Amino acid sequence: MRLKEIQRTAHPAWSPAPHHPICLALGTSAQQLDASFNTTAALEIFQVDFADPSLGMKLKGSLPTSNRLHSLVWVNFGAGEDGLGGRLIGGSDNGTVTVYSPEAIVTSGAEAIIGQSDKHTGPVRALDFNPFQSNLLASGANDSEIYIWDLNNFSNPMTPGTKSQPPEDISVVSWNRQVQHILASANPSGKAVVWDLRKNEPIIKISDHSNRMHCSGMLWHPEVATQLVLASEDDRMPVIQMWDLRFATSPLKVLENHTRGLLSIAWSQADPELLLSSAKDNRILCLMVSCGWCFDIQWCPRNPALLSAASFDGWISVYSVMGGSLEAQQQSRADQISSSFDTMDPFGTGQVLPPLQVPQPTPQTTLVAPLKKPPKWVRRPVGASFAFGGKLITFESPKAPVQSPQPVPVPRQVFVSQVTTETELLQRSRELQAALQSGSLSDYCQAKIHKAPTDSEQDIWRFLLVGVITLHSARVKFLRLLGFSKEDLERKISTCLGKNLQPNGHGVDANDLAEKIQLLSTQVDSTKTPGSSSPSDFFSQIPPQPQDKEKKISFPIPVSADADGLISQALLVGNFEGAVDLCLNEGRYAEAILLAISGGQELLQKTQQTYLDEQRNSISMLISSVVTQNWGDIVQSCALENWKEALAALLTYAHPKEFAHLCETLGSRLEGERTEKRCLQACLCYICSGNIEKLVECWALQRDCSSPLVLEDLVEKMMVLRKSVERLRNSEVAVQSPILADKLTHYAGLLASQGSLATALSYLPDTSDQACIMMMRDRLFHAQGEGGAAGGQQPPPFPYNRVRVTGGDPAPAQALAAPVQSGYQLVIGRPTSNPCVSLQLLQALPAERVEQREIPTEHMVLKQTFDSLVQRCQLAAQDPNFYPPICIRHTDRCVAGQNYQRGLEVHTAVVTSSNFSEIQAFMPILKVVMTIANKLGV
Repeated sequence: MRLKEIQRTAHPAWSPAPHHPICLALGTSAQQLDASFNTTAALEIFQVDFADPSLGMKLKGSLPTSNRLHSLVWVNFGAGEDGLGGRLIGGSDNGTVTVYSPEAIVTSGAEAIIGQSDKHTGPVRALDFNPFQSNLLASGANDSEIYIWDLNNFSNPMTPGTKSQPPEDISVVSWNRQVQHILASANPSGKAVVWDLRKNEPIIKISDHSNRMHCSGMLWHPEVATQLVLASEDDRMPVIQMWDLRFATSPLKVLENHTRGLLSIAWSQADPELLLSSAKDNRILCLMVSCGWCFDIQWCPRNPALLSAASFDGWISVYSVMGGSLEAQQQSRADQISSSFDTMDPFGTGQVLPPLQVPQPTPQTTLVAPLKKPPKWVRRPVGASFAFGGKLITFESPKAPVQSPQPVPVPRQVFVSQVTTETELLQRSRELQAALQSGSLSDYCQAKIHKAPTDSEQDIWRFLLVGVITLHSARVKFLRLLGFSKEDLERKISTCLGKNLQPNGHGVDANDLAEKIQLLSTQVDSTKTPGSSSPSDFFSQIPPQPQDKEKKISFPIPVSADADGLISQALLVGNFEGAVDLCLNEGRYAEAILLAISGGQELLQKTQQTYLDEQRNSISMLISSVVTQNWGDIVQSCALENWKEALAALLTYAHPKEFAHLCETLGSRLEGERTEKRCLQACLCYICSGNIEKLVECWALQRDCSSPLVLEDLVEKMMVLRKSVERLRNSEVAVQSPILADKLTHYAGLLASQGSLATALSYLPDTSDQACIMMMRDRLFHAQGEGGAAGGQQPPPFPYNRVRVTGGDPAPAQALAAPVQSGYQLVIGRPTSNPCVSLQLLQALPAERVEQREIPTEHMVLKQTFDSLVQRCQLAAQDPNFYPPICIRHTDRCVAGQNYQRGLEVHTAVVTSSNFSEIQAFMPILKVVMTIANKLGV
């Protein structure tokens, strides 16, 4: 599959594997000229961006060079922190070896040439760097010259030993991929020499006895240290020979897949079974490509599925062995055809032509046949998959001995194990489940109180404990938890008054109240000024009660025009409402209340409301709520710092029917502050109201319930409160809230992932109609199997299909027995003896059956236009034997207007600028029909 291309006659070099993004360096090739006979040379770096669907590559930097290159390598030496770096080394046609800085070429900043040497006397056709020490570089040139360069000291190269005799050109040098001090060189005559750099001498020589090997490439096996391959450029012997130094008398294997001489080979470092070769037969094996002669092919170090190919026709292409879609290339070609036509009529009519509709063939998803065997980097050496219920399925593929000459089958094993990672979660879940089943929730709550890490956590569990152990006197105990106790309050009042408080049934001492009224009257009388009236003036006129019943004391009744006289006159005639109004007007509220009591309930309420409206202090609002029994104002208007006092008032006075709603309203106000402190206080309000849903929402607001232990905290409180509400109502609490269902399902999933399937199922109520709970119950039930679920209840059927995943739920037998449809065939067993896989077009594909369908309504006008044209031609011509054309819209307008000359011009433009294979089915006959019509003038 061709992914990228650019028109250059150059040697490519991939960026090193650590380099990201992937780049491709191109150095102008020596002894090759393009059609323009341009003799300039340059070193260019392109970024290979596969996110861009086009075939082009983005130029990142360019450097003009004085010499053209025979070889180019990109070494991972001296790379920068951003990955853009390393060294580019080029071997030129005049014997110069030059070291370039890729970073300098891209940034156009510092000097791009780092080092240069002309030690060689002829063209440098061979370059390779040591895979173990990237600073070591080998080069080969004419007269058997081989140099080992140290990039840290580039001026003084060394030789691997004395020159081989007779002197020959060095076409290839290659470092061993397993042993760092072994180097091999080859010459065009087909001879290969293996050098030991520790001894500075050759240790073995390899040559073909036929003397027809014209060596164009040599590579070491990526894994087997003693094996290498040689490629022959001779058309009489287009083979690849695999040699093993342990049996160096003859080739171990000969691959005869090409029909003409080989030009380049490349061995995948990611998969030794993939050997890439290009030859003069216009084929690249291991890739389905029809191309010209490719003199250089290379695997990408970073992405093992990519390779580059440099051809003699001046194109550098990037391919992928994994296949792909060609829709982007087809669309690009169609756009080029459309852009070749001007939108204006060239005859000067000024009319804008409609857009040209270029027919496109049905896009194919891929034109590349898959590899017969998956590459090594795609195969999983090991694998693991988690299944429902905490099961872990693992497998491994042990490697066969790499030195074995013949591959042997290796046994593979699959392991199924139970994984438990949340031990604390399981322990706490078992404790909660035991408490719920035994009913000993009070001991459970007491234990949670002792273990609580914070005071707020203790408060929550104390409130939950009240609901567990108390059914009807919970309000009194909630008051005590808030810090309000009647006994303690009585002691405080007694201490304040200086005497023991003897409460009556309503908590008020009548004698004490009388003494206070008398004391109030005395204090007011002593402080009033002359000429003024006070609330005690009316009572001051009343003489004290006689101690002796026989002694009578007379008192005057004022009838003056002042306030006292008017109040007296109103009382004498029974006008209590007027008397009360006069008292209120004078600010004599105590007398107004006393008189209103005698005036009836309606007057008393009116007087109370008038008094409360005029009194605006901190205590008056509470008194108003107590008197009017309007607790909504307290809940909605009190300062949030007094939430305890407001909740205490609700616990003391609120009607049972209104209590829950008022507690939830107070909790909502606290929760609205969005702070952890207020949310914990709101939770206490929700516990008092018994609202499980609100408790869960508020608790989750400030905590990440995705954590298993945090979710365990929430479920513990939720289940205890749920059990308390069920005891109070004497019925089961249905889980109808989505948030409750979500948390319970998540919690059950966590328990199931630890292998505790039965416990997980017990937390999911079987009466819930929530879809997530029903699905989880069904999954847990079937995951337990017949033995685990024998004592359980069959869950209701749920409308979804179960599919077996590795280690997951069992699927129906008919689903498991169904054949797997796949476009690839994976064979596990002995690998093929032929390591060269030839990828060519599939030739045995069955022919598709094409059914003629009805023409869409919007296209009927096209059919009518050309049918009419054919009929006119048949009537006017003597030989009407021709086929109706397959039309396109642009020519349709020309034919409809009988402008056949313009239609022929469009036809010529389409034919000259498009792929003839795509239009050969209809364009020739279309030209014939329009030519006949033009001549006949119809």
